[in-house]
Amino acid sequence: MKIPLKEAVIVEGRYDKSRLASIFDCMIVETGGFDIFRDREKAAMIRALAKSCGVIIVTDSDTAGFRIRGHLKSLLAEGRVYQVYIPQIAGKERRKRAPSAQGLLGVEGMSRQVILEAFAKAGVLCREDAPFREKLTKADLFAWGLSGTAQSAQRRRQLLERLGLPDYVTANGLMDFLNASMGRAQARELVQELFGPLPHQ
Repeated sequence: MKIPLKEAVIVEGRYDKSRLASIFDCMIVETGGFDIFRDREKAAMIRALAKSCGVIIVTDSDTAGFRIRGHLKSLLAEGRVYQVYIPQIAGKERRKRAPSAQGLLGVEGMSRQVILEAFAKAGVLCREDAPFREKLTKADLFAWGLSGTAQSAQRRRQLLERLGLPDYVTANGLMDFLNASMGRAQARELVQELFGPLPHQ
């Protein structure tokens, strides 16, 4: 049974689209890989979707996928944008003769369960009943040692690993994900569990 979504889902290619179309009943838009960098018409459509129904960005968790994700984020200054990250799992899709350059499975190679867990972690499948949650800010990331210090990158990597997220996620991407999936209070508890007591704020 397909799961209905109000938002449009943005993916890299047709095989990713086919995989998600087998799980979700929603509009799915392909970027055509790096074509989105020069396809003004498609970029305009994605911006319009973000303003009207919201968009969910799902790219591969490799370098190319994160370049595309970053470009999409730069396009979408307005509207509702949700970031879904698939885990970094080594492997090769059946249709391919050889694994990708980084040896990771893409969206098309993920199981239904893994995809659903990734969407749930991002808060996409349970927002309607979710209570109000205070959002964390860049100031929180700094106070918690996740940005602006010599140890910040290592602390972020540890937190990303705990969350089951790729290590390419930036500080801003981490903040967006934490706000969508748990909010400030729960995020603070998790950071304290990993790194010890935090300054009172």
